[in-house]
Amino acid sequence: MTAAYLALSDGTVYEGAAFGAEAPAFGEVVFNTSMMGYQEMLTDPSYAGQILVPTYPMQGNYGVNATDAESAGIKVAAFVVREHSVTPSHYDAAWTLDEHLADEGVPGIWGVDTRAITRRIRSRGVMMGALTTGDPQAALRELAARPAYDAVNFVERVTADAPYVWSAEGGKRIAVVDCGVKRNILRLLARRGCQVRVYPAAAAADEVLRGAPDGVVFSPGPGDPAHNAPTVETARRIIERAPTMGICLGHQIIARALGARTYKLKFGHRGGNHPVQELATGRVSITAQNHGFAVSDDGLPGALEVTHRNLNDGTIEGLRHRSAPVLTIQHHSEASPGPLDNEFLFDKFLEML
Repeated sequence: MTAAYLALSDGTVYEGAAFGAEAPAFGEVVFNTSMMGYQEMLTDPSYAGQILVPTYPMQGNYGVNATDAESAGIKVAAFVVREHSVTPSHYDAAWTLDEHLADEGVPGIWGVDTRAITRRIRSRGVMMGALTTGDPQAALRELAARPAYDAVNFVERVTADAPYVWSAEGGKRIAVVDCGVKRNILRLLARRGCQVRVYPAAAAADEVLRGAPDGVVFSPGPGDPAHNAPTVETARRIIERAPTMGICLGHQIIARALGARTYKLKFGHRGGNHPVQELATGRVSITAQNHGFAVSDDGLPGALEVTHRNLNDGTIEGLRHRSAPVLTIQHHSEASPGPLDNEFLFDKFLEML
């Protein structure tokens, strides 16, 4: 068993054991409160550049399969767990969590107090960290020389290289601007009888609209939306010409396109148990979330109406345009791994077309 260390930028060091790939990793340390879904978390492009700490103590108990990945390959920088199962039990399991991480070249550490790490992040805010099997102080020195998470445009690292067709059959034509799209967004649109074509985040509005889409979806993705000025400009031009939906980072991009501001949360919203209220009806949904930035109430343009609020901290969870066909949500309507309370928002978007 090889010793491993998670060193936080404030100097705190946690010692555990290495699993997965024995390689150094650097990134912003964040926690997720979901009780299941580690395969979906690991492959969620919104975690690019981050070291992920699930709060649920046991990970890997049902293995890893060939169908539940949300993108091509693991996107987290490293995985930090209390305990991982070396003997998973599930009829669909093809690999252990350890094997999956090793195959993808992603390091992990287990045997650490993930509750203590989470409490530290909640009290002090997210911070950069390093995972190493060597000297943790040397890793911290290397970490200090690296760019901060907020200084990097991670969308460039996870978006599609070129346009592609996900589903060629169906009625409504939906264009998806890929800021770090999860596959379940594409699956759910196709399941609703839509033709789905995906475009890179840097695609110009004219390119996206050339296929005469009935509607356009701006997907979730990683990082600070301030880095995505070309995508914001694309959204600004598309909103004038086609019904538009934004999810998570897509919600922030559309809000910025319409003149709103965004800001960084202290420790973000990541997990499958975040209560969100629809203001018009009072209905409360339990939502899946994964974001570190939010749309600000301060200076919100009059053309935008807040439709949803987070019941934990009051942050904006949904917007609509008062005159244009625009619908945005901060949470993940595609869920995966769940809960599934908000899949109906795709139906709402298609009705809007």
